[in-house]
Amino acid sequence: MEGLQNSLDFYSQAGPLTSGGQHAEALGALAGVAEVASALHGILIHDAWAQRYGQELTPARRAQSQLRSTQRMLDAIIEIDAAPLVVTRTPSQRAVGVCRHFAVLACASLRAQGIPARARCGFGMYFEPGKGVDHWITEYWSGRHWVSADFQIDDLQCSELKLDFDPLDLPRGKFLTAGEAWRLCRAHTADPGTFGIFDEGGFWFIAMNLVRDFAALNKMEMLPWDNWGLMPRPDEDISPDRAMLFDHLAMLTEEVDERFDEIRTLYQQDDKLHVPTRVFNGARKQIEDVAST
Repeated sequence: MEGLQNSLDFYSQAGPLTSGGQHAEALGALAGVAEVASALHGILIHDAWAQRYGQELTPARRAQSQLRSTQRMLDAIIEIDAAPLVVTRTPSQRAVGVCRHFAVLACASLRAQGIPARARCGFGMYFEPGKGVDHWITEYWSGRHWVSADFQIDDLQCSELKLDFDPLDLPRGKFLTAGEAWRLCRAHTADPGTFGIFDEGGFWFIAMNLVRDFAALNKMEMLPWDNWGLMPRPDEDISPDRAMLFDHLAMLTEEVDERFDEIRTLYQQDDKLHVPTRVFNGARKQIEDVAST
């Protein structure tokens, strides 16, 4: 139980990327999971779904999906419309992000309310038949157990995806963490080529998400295309020794509460896992300072 208590304490507090900064009061004013979800649907729009909301995104709007920190995201949201976060904006007045931005803002808001929450990087199993699509969700503590919740999915997306479950209470198997996908593929019970996004996928992709998930569990919720340290290159063959390291990482990320102290120690001691001050932004093809965005 000590590991669980340590993790609950840790995930109930903001991290470097989930601090609301000057917007902390506005963020903390959102009350409960349902209100957080409703608010996020009214202030954010997903880049890949924009056309379904009648939006043709300009390069300036699309660039908002490069923001890493909660404070910068809220700066952008409030610059567009300074109304309270519970006020639903029209699609043209919403800031642009991806699944990671919904997960991180949900995490930030729940933590601001004292509710333990953590972002998870992995694969959504409900976007394309037979494929695990690169995706982020949020886990929050209900008071008895962790609940997996997809704060991106609103009524429109739920209808178009024909979901028959509550996105704020995902049934087991609807979302696989990167560690779960890695383990299944290593056991030859799943095809690594079915995990990825667009035409990219494979063990290398799963391993990259595994490193991102591990960082998120240490409250460094990076962009889905940020690269550093232990991550393999696209289409890189992973050596047996390196695969064993990912095996260990997968086990840790599947047993977060039981292995919490080990997760924290490994992250702090291993420079290849620890997020550096500068990372490679794979979308922009450039090195960027993490703190600047």
